[in-house]
Amino acid sequence: MEVILKKDVEHLGYKDELVTVKPGYGRNYLVPQGLAVLVTPALKKMHNETLKQRAHKEAKLKEEAESLVAKLMKENLSIATKVGEKGKIFGSVGSIQLAEAIEKAGFQVDRRSIKIKDEPIKNIGVYEADVKFHKEVTATIKFEIVGE
Repeated sequence: MEVILKKDVEHLGYKDELVTVKPGYGRNYLVPQGLAVLVTPALKKMHNETLKQRAHKEAKLKEEAESLVAKLMKENLSIATKVGEKGKIFGSVGSIQLAEAIEKAGFQVDRRSIKIKDEPIKNIGVYEADVKFHKEVTATIKFEIVGE
C-alpha cells in the first residue's frame, strides 16, 4: 500500500515522501493519526508536480544547513554547571542545556534534533553530540562541561 506522509515519521520517512507500507499499518495507524494519506492516481500526479517545484528550494535549504554546520564547528561550546568536589555534576546535562548553549553562540537548533552520545552526562569534561540540521545534514559537535 502506498501512502504520502503528511508529517515526518521516525524510521519511515519525511513529510511529502511517497512510501510503501503494510496495509494494516497504513489503514489503522498512519491515516487515522493524520500522518499520511492514501495514494490515488490523481494525487500521485499532483504530488510529483509539487516535488519538482520544491526540489530547488530543498537544495537551497541544504546549502544553508551546510554553511551553518561549518560555522558551528568553529565555535567552542561550553556549558557551565554546578559541580561537587570530585568533578561530579549536581543533576545531569542534557540536550536542553546544549540547545541553550548553541543558541547563546548565535545558532538556532531544535533540542529534539540533538542526540548526545554519552547521555546522561554527570561529570565535567569534553563530550560529543550529533545535531541534525536538515534531513541530509547531520554534524557531530564537541562541547565542554565546566564547573561554575
